[in-house]
Amino acid sequence: MFKSIKTSVVALILVSTAIIAHAQKKINEGTLVYGMKYKIDAPGAPAEQKVKFNGDISKLELDLGPASVGIFMDNKSGNGLLLVDIPVAQKQLASKMTKADMEEQNAARPKYSDFKATGEKKIVGGYNAEKYTFKDDKGGTGELWATTDVDVPVNIATADFKEVKGFIVLVETSAATVTLKSVTEGKVGELSVTKIPAGYDEITYAEMKALQQQGGGE
Repeated sequence: MFKSIKTSVVALILVSTAIIAHAQKKINEGTLVYGMKYKIDAPGAPAEQKVKFNGDISKLELDLGPASVGIFMDNKSGNGLLLVDIPVAQKQLASKMTKADMEEQNAARPKYSDFKATGEKKIVGGYNAEKYTFKDDKGGTGELWATTDVDVPVNIATADFKEVKGFIVLVETSAATVTLKSVTEGKVGELSVTKIPAGYDEITYAEMKALQQQGGGE
């Protein structure tokens, strides 16, 4: 009997350890893929967002049809790097962005606050997640689901929600629903906000903004 009890205790400890290990799984480098469903008219907007991350630096990759865009963000310094590739125009442009530039670029976006855990739970993307409600500075409200099953660094996709405990797997606002499709741990190579990739012409952020206002310089 005592042997059975001892065996049961050991088994329980092993199971508990496995659960804790799963709950604390930390991924420092990898790729996230989010699916996008829009509730507003957004012609040309991508149906998917891919984010590569390596420590404090992450890169959002967007396929916008005639152009592809890469936005790097250093979560520690707040600096960034913008890459624009326009094959039809044979242009590859890059501009470094200061923290102030990044804040200016994001100025029109809603600022989220008042995050409240509801206690409601469900499985999202294969992860145990808890529902949170929140408000924005435009008078809107939204909800998100976060998990503690996996620990991923704050990145360009989740920076707006860094006050929430856990990794964001679903966000729903009046404009769109963003749902995690996959998390892949693995090497993504060096990510940098200071190094311009080979083949790209460096211009200032002011010049990049001017080109954007002109429709890409065409």
